[in-house]
Amino acid sequence: MLYIFFIICAILIFILLKNKRVKLTVLITSCIIVIMLISFPLPQLFMTSDHKQAAVEDVQLDNVQVVKLREQVSIDVPLIEQLPELPRGCEVTSLAMLLESANLPVDKMQLAKEIRRNPAKQVIKNGQIHFGDPNNGFVGDMYSFQTPGLGVYHEPIIELAEKYLPGKIVNLSNRPFNELKIPLSDGRPVWVIINTHYEKLADDYFQTWYTESGPIQITRKQHSVLITGYDEQYIYFNDPLNRESKAPINDFEQSWVQMGSHAITYTN
Repeated sequence: MLYIFFIICAILIFILLKNKRVKLTVLITSCIIVIMLISFPLPQLFMTSDHKQAAVEDVQLDNVQVVKLREQVSIDVPLIEQLPELPRGCEVTSLAMLLESANLPVDKMQLAKEIRRNPAKQVIKNGQIHFGDPNNGFVGDMYSFQTPGLGVYHEPIIELAEKYLPGKIVNLSNRPFNELKIPLSDGRPVWVIINTHYEKLADDYFQTWYTESGPIQITRKQHSVLITGYDEQYIYFNDPLNRESKAPINDFEQSWVQMGSHAITYTN
């Protein structure tokens, strides 16, 4: 575009030399206008903010699959129970169901073996519990309640899931709860962390652990399920403990948020 500017300026100088009545200030003003027109193309000068946003959205839509939210969803995924082999293995068992829904059957025991472990050992000092952070790996014993343990959060689960579905795992953690309906409407279930009551817990269910990452709040009621559907009133899910298969939407959402809003799915 710069060469156009020089050509126009040359023409204006030629006019000035031929017509001495044209003032130098007019020439300078004309050059400035030319620079502005070149720097800011006319379509953008007259484009409103709404038009600009629409243009950006049009570009984004070229690379994003648009999914229409359904009023109700029911995805058929075979239930896999964690017991008796994995008393604390709800997270890997729910992952096994997620992979099964993607036509990739993986045994829950294999996933239990492969999940990243947090090596921290439970130590109680001055009444304070020092143990591992579930964000960094599975904490404690997955196979027995006779020794200390808890579970794991979404990051190590994503790491393991990526081994089987490389480049296809979608992290929905810390998103608004309604966004979980997008993959569900597309026929893809969602792995989540909630609690065994499927509703918000009272504060006395929680305790402070002192971990390698600092103090965190945990509850022994931590649980993981696979969401398989919803309607106006309920969230439907596969529970590895096979206790319930649905819960009121508001209760379930509050439980999910209280537990840290952990969620993953996959893309087709």
